[in-house]
Amino acid sequence: MEMISIKSAPEIEKMRAAGRLTAQARKLAGSLVRPGITTMEIDKAVRRFIESHGAKPSFLGLYGFPGSACISVNEVVIHGLPSSRKLQEGDIVSIDVGAYLDGFHGDCAATFPCGEVSEEARKLIDVTRQSFFEGIKNARVGCRVSDVGHGVQQYVESFGFGVVRDFVGHGVGRKLHEAPEVPNFGAAGHGPRFQPGMVIAVEPMVCAGDWHVKNLDGNWTTVSVDGSLAAHYENTILITDGEPELLTVDENGEPA
Repeated sequence: MEMISIKSAPEIEKMRAAGRLTAQARKLAGSLVRPGITTMEIDKAVRRFIESHGAKPSFLGLYGFPGSACISVNEVVIHGLPSSRKLQEGDIVSIDVGAYLDGFHGDCAATFPCGEVSEEARKLIDVTRQSFFEGIKNARVGCRVSDVGHGVQQYVESFGFGVVRDFVGHGVGRKLHEAPEVPNFGAAGHGPRFQPGMVIAVEPMVCAGDWHVKNLDGNWTTVSVDGSLAAHYENTILITDGEPELLTVDENGEPA
């Protein structure tokens, strides 16, 4: 079993820098979402931005992934492949990015509206984002990993939406995916206890309908099984002696 990495003060400083760059890449990607742009154009812009800061896109080539960002539209939950697909008015676009800087990764995601979107779509985006913040209320010393997912699930299901079970959050550090796994669902009181210096990515993935998913594109693209809209929100966070610290914040200290 992989050991959970506790980061030292110098390592945390490097993770703050990687997280800031990753959040800036997410912010850039979100600013490009508009009718007529292709997902490939957004992907290329993300890659240029990350590389221009002396970093590498964490996803590029990871497990064979061909892009620098996962760009997932409408019913696509995660791992959408960048392509010549043009965004249309009313789409919702989940963008997941990672940056590898000075030996450490940052990882974050958000779902952005393309022009004017439906009331259901807006609600799904807002609930998914807020579920992250509900979950990390339990990301504190003395709590257990499953307490986070329990908080996410309780909040999401109170709105009648479904939390995806097939994919989970994870530790982050020198590797993009480290221990522990951080589910977005389940009973409280299970899993490792949080300790200061743990760094995890919490990433609710939420469907407007059934939470079950299926894979397309040679097992890359994951879509809702019933074709309902899906949203994704993620930040990398540091466990401290007090409130968790968001590491994937932009130059103004803000998440998406």
